[in-house]
Amino acid sequence: MILDKQAVAKIARLARIEVSDADKEHYAKEISGILKWMEQLNEVNTDGVQMLTSVSDVSLPWRMDAVTDGDQMEAVVKNAPASDYGCFVVPKVME
Repeated sequence: MILDKQAVAKIARLARIEVSDADKEHYAKEISGILKWMEQLNEVNTDGVQMLTSVSDVSLPWRMDAVTDGDQMEAVVKNAPASDYGCFVVPKVME
């Protein structure tokens, strides 16, 4: 598939980006080259090839999904400039 300047202008309008007239020809060649490469990839026979979900065959360890309060109130407010009753003290923004 080969794109022209009008197709690039339409893509730019849909993407809400501004492309100068001087750059439209350049982008038309670049995008056309990418689309040609994708057409080449579509010609490859992938029958019987398993889908790749990860490049490494490592599974992450699972942990128990339990709700906890964290029990770290003192550690959270420790570095705060001011705290009252375990809560951050912030300046009033509305009067």
